[in-house]
Amino acid sequence: MTDKNQYIVTTADGQTIDLTKAKALKGNNLYPFGPHNFAIYQTPDYQFVKATNRGEREIMLNYYELIPENEALDYKHPYVREDEVVDMN
Repeated sequence: MTDKNQYIVTTADGQTIDLTKAKALKGNNLYPFGPHNFAIYQTPDYQFVKATNRGEREIMLNYYELIPENEALDYKHPYVREDEVVDMN
C-alpha cells in the first residue's frame, strides 16, 4: 500500500528522491496542466530537483531531474501559458 502522505519521485536517471519535506523554491501549478507547469525543490539535505510537465494534461509534474544549486536558484522556465502573457501597452 502506498503512503499518500509521501512525495517520492524517480529522476530521469533512475534516482529515487524524497520530496516529502522539500521546500518549493519556485513553480507554476496553473491548470490546465501542460509544459508551463514546473517546480524547483530543495530537499532537507540540499539536493535541488527540477520538476516539469512533458505534455501531460492529467498530471501536473511528470519529469524530475537533479540540478546544481546555482541552476535551481537562477532557473527561468522557458514555457508560459498564453493567458499568462499580459500586454502592458
